[in-house]
Amino acid sequence: MTPAIDFSRRNTLTELMDSDETDFATFRDCLIDLARVNRLTLAYRPTMRFFADLARAGRLPRDRAVSVVDVGSGFGDMLRKIDGWAVRRGLRLELTGVDLNPWSARTAAEVTAPARPIRYVTADIFDFSPGQPIDIVISSLFTHHLDDAALARFVAWMEANTALGWFVNDLRRHPFPYHAFGIATRVLRFHHFVQHDGPISIARAFDVHDWRDTLAAAGLPPDAAEIRPQFPFRLCVARVKT
Repeated sequence: MTPAIDFSRRNTLTELMDSDETDFATFRDCLIDLARVNRLTLAYRPTMRFFADLARAGRLPRDRAVSVVDVGSGFGDMLRKIDGWAVRRGLRLELTGVDLNPWSARTAAEVTAPARPIRYVTADIFDFSPGQPIDIVISSLFTHHLDDAALARFVAWMEANTALGWFVNDLRRHPFPYHAFGIATRVLRFHHFVQHDGPISIARAFDVHDWRDTLAAAGLPPDAAEIRPQFPFRLCVARVKT
């Protein structure tokens, strides 16, 4: 029997994708289905809005390439979305996806046009050396995999290593998406990893209070970043440096 979930706090349930025993084919198929979930749940929209806001404010230089690092890049679909957006607006971006699992880089590279300015690196983000200054760090559906201490460390790392800012796109903890996602993925016959891990991701996710505590633990003042609820059941954190 599945234990009752306490939505008043982050949970520590384990996701199947985090297992070292997952083979490449299973991992690849799961990433492909997660990209489908991202499209259906409008998962790209908050991050694209962040870049659009930067562009409107004149914060994205046009006289040089802007370096963007996506942490926990998975299938690379977010980076490909950003790349297409930049091309349509005449912006030059240098995009790097960093993921701890080597099969992420392999899968993402297989579906990314070689001519595009996107590279994929297998690394622990805290050991990652970009070889150049980073303008923007983003992540999508990554931070809920971290415990509270690692999350604060990650925020501090982003703050220390970015010139223009950073953006976290993740889930908001709530019983409705927890139950609805489980039902929807079974009805739509998504990969069994997605069916299992999706609700757990929501249970591991955040509320506004969690993010306020995290920003404080990372040494940032309360007004340094904006915590933004986004439809449907997203909670994003935007930091634009001045």
